[in-house]
Amino acid sequence: MPVARRRAGSGRQSAGRPIGPRALYRALLGAYGELDWWPAEGPFEVMLGAVLTQRTSWTNVARALDRLGDAGIRSPEALLALDRAALESLVRPSGTYRQKAERLHALCTSVQAAGGLDAFLSRPPEGLRHDLLAIRGIGPETADSIALYAAGAPVFVVDAYTRRLLSRLGVGVAGATYDEVAAWFTRSLGRDVGLYRNCHAVIVEHCKRSCRALPECPGCPLRRRCPSAGGPGP
Repeated sequence: MPVARRRAGSGRQSAGRPIGPRALYRALLGAYGELDWWPAEGPFEVMLGAVLTQRTSWTNVARALDRLGDAGIRSPEALLALDRAALESLVRPSGTYRQKAERLHALCTSVQAAGGLDAFLSRPPEGLRHDLLAIRGIGPETADSIALYAAGAPVFVVDAYTRRLLSRLGVGVAGATYDEVAAWFTRSLGRDVGLYRNCHAVIVEHCKRSCRALPECPGCPLRRRCPSAGGPGP
């Protein structure tokens, strides 16, 4: 995932029943503040990053994005003008480069079929998400990342970090479907694109710092609300 940059914020958490989306967000906001999330030079670079980040670290994605930028690939048209071998070579640092080149080509083909990038991203969120999910290799997380961060659509991104955190917190929705977990957040948080972006950002930041695969519970801002605190966790 991208690297976040912090801006000041505050918040508190409270003990008692299992934590809900707003209390979860307030606690993490107090710890990490407003984050400058998914920095990119425009929506197209966001879309590239959303595909390239599948199954790899953001460090590798950044290398691939730099190579694409250095080659002048700043639009769907420019990417589609590349032959497949050249595209594979440019995205090679992100891993599984043949698959990712194929997915980027399919994504840009869909963009062009819709009338270009602006037309593609300006459609209602339901139609945009439907067309993104129709592209082989693009699942809900990638589709919603594009919808939220490139199109500014009010959709909530659920990733592996989110599921890990909810599981450790004992939230019942942790084992639900992708759409059910997303709805758990959106029902409570309302339709606020900026809030969705920062909520996703602080969850990722928290899971990188504290709620890691092997958790670092001391100093965790959610420790008093976490039944897994102090244990190895899932």
